[in-house]
Amino acid sequence: MPTQSSIDAAMVALDAFMAAFSAQDVEAVRATFHFPHARFHDGKVTLFINADDFSMGFFLASADAREWARSVWDERRVIHAGPDKVHFDTQFSRLRADGSVIATYRSIYIVTRIDGRWGIQGRSSFAP
Repeated sequence: MPTQSSIDAAMVALDAFMAAFSAQDVEAVRATFHFPHARFHDGKVTLFINADDFSMGFFLASADAREWARSVWDERRVIHAGPDKVHFDTQFSRLRADGSVIATYRSIYIVTRIDGRWGIQGRSSFAP
């Protein structure tokens, strides 16, 4: 049965990810993931087998990153939830320093509890 405590814990993991990503803190981003970690994007699947496989270079080289200051969650809706896994339908925006929106993207995030720790295991996004 899904529990509110599972949903709440998974939300904390999403918040930690967004804060770490916006701070460009690669180690902190890695700490919000479970590995292997899968990202579905641009018609392909990127699999990060371990933490060392992940960097922010893919994003920092993108057109969005030129003016980017931070990202924020606009929406997070639970699709499915169980005691050890929560699927979220999300929307996030990439913002300039003045708060204006560069772009907004829909994504699905899969957050799992492994060995008692909640982390993001997979993402499917329309973001580059």
